[in-house]
Amino acid sequence: MITGGLLFSGAGSSLLLAVFLLFCRIGACLMVIPGFGSNRVPVQVRLFISLSVALALSPLLAPGVQAALPDERLGTVAGFIGAELLTGAFIGFLGRIFLAALETLTTLVSMAIGLSNMPGMPVDGFDSLPPVANIFTVTATAMVFITNQHWEILRGLTASYEAIPVGQPLAALTSLEQFAEQMGRTFVLALRVCSPFIVYTVVVNFAVGLVNKLTPQIPVYFISMPFVIAGGLYFLYLVIAEAIMIFLDGYFSWLQLG
Repeated sequence: MITGGLLFSGAGSSLLLAVFLLFCRIGACLMVIPGFGSNRVPVQVRLFISLSVALALSPLLAPGVQAALPDERLGTVAGFIGAELLTGAFIGFLGRIFLAALETLTTLVSMAIGLSNMPGMPVDGFDSLPPVANIFTVTATAMVFITNQHWEILRGLTASYEAIPVGQPLAALTSLEQFAEQMGRTFVLALRVCSPFIVYTVVVNFAVGLVNKLTPQIPVYFISMPFVIAGGLYFLYLVIAEAIMIFLDGYFSWLQLG
């Protein structure tokens, strides 16, 4: 009986440690990735979601974690915990780049349609953004959940255990290459989303500058600003749905490939 109790205790501690290692990677990712990692979601809620996901995936992933853990010494466990935290945070940060690129380019959209001076408020982060940028980022984040693609994030986390085994540290060179490639891909995607407004601002500013040259006595800039804003808002109304779909298509493609 004593021997059986010791074996059960050893198996129980090994399983508990495996679930905790799952929680380290999953929790670090969900604390950063768009949607789950929003500052509007309380930290306690994010932690409970991470714990729930780790417990839900433990029947599938815990045996592999237990097999990968050579022993339960403090140094070994600490190394595994650090590697899992870094891996989860890196995966979440790769997803976070999409939102950062969209915020950057939609701030340019606000400037293009003359609304950059309108005061904004922080929605997803700590920095305040123009209202147009908030519209894009909040809509894109909401659409991730509306289209049920947040389940694809969990599928990608499950698949990450095959691509990056438990306890394996991130290769610095490979991670840097992935980061640079992700930066290029996301900013090209955000440029595609905002390209109609770049064309709009070039055409409008060229027209305003031409009129100003023809009639220098009239303050064309101040007179034209309400019309520029009205045209930009109407243009935003026409293209925002297609722009959000282009962004989501790029984000979903990364989730499925990741």
